[in-house]
Amino acid sequence: MSEHFAFRLIGTDGAARRGEITMPRGTIRTPAFMPVGTGGTVKAMYLDQVRDLGSDIILGNVYHLMLRPGAERVARLGGLHEFARWPYPILTDSGGFQVMSLANLRKLDETGVVFRSHIDGSAHTLTPERSIEIQGLLDSDIQMQLDECVRLPAERAEIERAMELSLRWAERCRVAFGDQPGKAMFGIVQGGDQIDLRIRSAERLAALDLKGYAVGGLAVGEPQDVMLATLDETLPVMPAEKPRYLMGVGTPDDILQSVARGVDMFDCVMPTRSGRHGLVFTRFGKVNLKNARHADDPRPLDETSDCPAARDYSRAYLHHLVRSDELLASMLLTWVNLAYYQSLMAGIRAAIEAGRFAEFFAETKDGWARGDIPAR
Repeated sequence: MSEHFAFRLIGTDGAARRGEITMPRGTIRTPAFMPVGTGGTVKAMYLDQVRDLGSDIILGNVYHLMLRPGAERVARLGGLHEFARWPYPILTDSGGFQVMSLANLRKLDETGVVFRSHIDGSAHTLTPERSIEIQGLLDSDIQMQLDECVRLPAERAEIERAMELSLRWAERCRVAFGDQPGKAMFGIVQGGDQIDLRIRSAERLAALDLKGYAVGGLAVGEPQDVMLATLDETLPVMPAEKPRYLMGVGTPDDILQSVARGVDMFDCVMPTRSGRHGLVFTRFGKVNLKNARHADDPRPLDETSDCPAARDYSRAYLHHLVRSDELLASMLLTWVNLAYYQSLMAGIRAAIEAGRFAEFFAETKDGWARGDIPAR
């Protein structure tokens, strides 16, 4: 562990990067997938399980935690690490995306956002300064700037307005964050699908000399090829010596494609949300356990998996749990998905170090293309 925040590249293979972030609460191996612990928990999982699967860091969310149980309460109880019994690094989302997507009766201006809670209708104000204050009360290790995320497709004028506002908010967040030894604030590149706006955002954020940079506002309605084309043009403009985080992404294929372009960090609710709805990700691709074809299938999902949920339970039993709406279905299938995501990340890291990322990429895609293992 380090008393300071630091990022170093261990190796590269093409544009793919193998690195590590060191900070007081632990080392984050990159490329990294961060399970989403929105309200202080990764849904349907014990955090000890999450750690055992290989997670170095989890994500918490300002919007949800400020509404319930409240940032000041979490602070009085020792901070989010103590509250949730997770002594390792935590990244907190600024809350901006959730304000835009979940809150009622929101009003946005230069100062910040005034909104009503989706829980009880209570009024709240979120400014760049308040977002950083909340993240400090939560005691998170990596704190994100407040930004405005525009859903795509959108008019260029609207995308440019939100991007410029996000840049001004980044400067205010940097001042509010100040100097916090061992912690980091990341800026967020915006600009929608407008490449020149993305480049402008990336260049101006780089001038702030922050400790890391994220790409936001993707995987919000645009096709994958648009997302990847945006990354192709944006990532080369972002500082190579700083970690690069692609927010809210995504599927295993999204991750594989984005690593190939130089992304270091990911988060997404997909593995946990999909697990709660009967869909699992495996080295054979996606398996929908709601389908009746699994009802009499005694095979496990993957007999070679290190995850007991994938290796030791029959598809018939998992299908029964899903169709019966049993709580155990969510627990086991979320376990399967997070295990696969972390296994994928471990394979990516090893392949980059060995200089065989292209082969790993092709082998992984081939496994998905072949599909589910056939019945005996």
